[in-house]
Amino acid sequence: MFTGMKHVPFSKDFIEEITTHYPTPFHIYDEAAIREHAQRFQGAFSWVPGGFKNYFAVKALPNPHILQIVRDEGMGFDCSSYAELELVERIGVRGEEIIFTSNDTPAYEYQKARDLGAIINLDDLSHVDYLHEHVGMPDLICMRYNPGPLKEGNVIIGNPEEAKYGFTREQLFEGYRKAREYGATRFGLHTMVASNELNSEYFVETAQILFDLVVELKEQLDIRIEFVNLGGGIGIPYRPEDSPVDYEFVSRGIRAAYDATIVPAGLDPLRVVTENGRVITGPYGYLIGRVLHKKDIYKEYIGLDANMAHLMRPGMYGAYHHITVLGREDAPATKTYDVTGSLCENNDKFAIDRKLPEIEIGDLIAIHETGAHGHSMGFNYNGKPRSAELLMRPDRSVKLIRRAETTEDLFRTIVWDGV
Repeated sequence: MFTGMKHVPFSKDFIEEITTHYPTPFHIYDEAAIREHAQRFQGAFSWVPGGFKNYFAVKALPNPHILQIVRDEGMGFDCSSYAELELVERIGVRGEEIIFTSNDTPAYEYQKARDLGAIINLDDLSHVDYLHEHVGMPDLICMRYNPGPLKEGNVIIGNPEEAKYGFTREQLFEGYRKAREYGATRFGLHTMVASNELNSEYFVETAQILFDLVVELKEQLDIRIEFVNLGGGIGIPYRPEDSPVDYEFVSRGIRAAYDATIVPAGLDPLRVVTENGRVITGPYGYLIGRVLHKKDIYKEYIGLDANMAHLMRPGMYGAYHHITVLGREDAPATKTYDVTGSLCENNDKFAIDRKLPEIEIGDLIAIHETGAHGHSMGFNYNGKPRSAELLMRPDRSVKLIRRAETTEDLFRTIVWDGV
């Protein structure tokens, strides 16, 4: 329910104590909230006759401590690269607990996925031959459908017709024919056409499109799809006025589509899976920074010790992230600021023309919803080291789960013969 407010799960004094051990900036994640939400999300789809599983998108928050938490809550993992495959392998995950969905993929990455027994999800018709020739066709194969004009995308992922991902409808049927000729006997179907979507009906529509395809593939090719992967894309309410996706509404809608399409076709039970990352951890991460400077020229600026290298979404997408001035949670927002970092780029801004309480040098700032695509999208422009990551445990203790980079870390890969 919209309250017009966003809250943080800690006080200014709590964070000040943490900074005596771990200097700002840092990302901090709320373990108890992640666990509770993961349980609620998976529970909403417990009706699925063939079984439901969310494959957590590793790219959202690729830290093994977080991955272990969502694994404890029954989730698998959606990987998009060799490093992500190796990361989940290092926490003991193998087999069909992994879906490997990539694009423009080199053979060695497919080989790694095959070695792990992961479900390989192909992105293009040409990749059917490529996989067969370089790695061999696995028994179970999945393919990514791009519905083109049948479905609208959104600003982050683009419209399907302009996106680089997936098979056309005609290519999809040809891809399954080829895969079967190459020895595949088990099949999955996938699509992913939006990112950070808050319209609950969108996901029901996606399910219906895939369910219809499942029936057509059976009728035309005599191929029985074992599971449909509805993709990820469930958004989070970054703005106070946003409403979250209604899981119960989505669940009821998908169930109705399943009962109306899959059951009469004799294709029940069918597994239904998703690959959401953002919505699982995103709301439960915060970037903590301290105010270093105030600048008053044509506008008023607040300069933090954090910068776009620690959270690029506002600069890259113009994305909104809510800001709380710790210790002034209830103070009126009487000032208008641009909140910036120190990079030599004018888009290094966390907020533009943001109404906030009056801010002083030394204040602590919490930037909300950085638990997905926050630290993981970090970079080192201007030689800025990436920040630490901390985990706030259910007992309120705080654990370092990734140390901050140092200048030496940045220089370690340079090959240079100078003095």
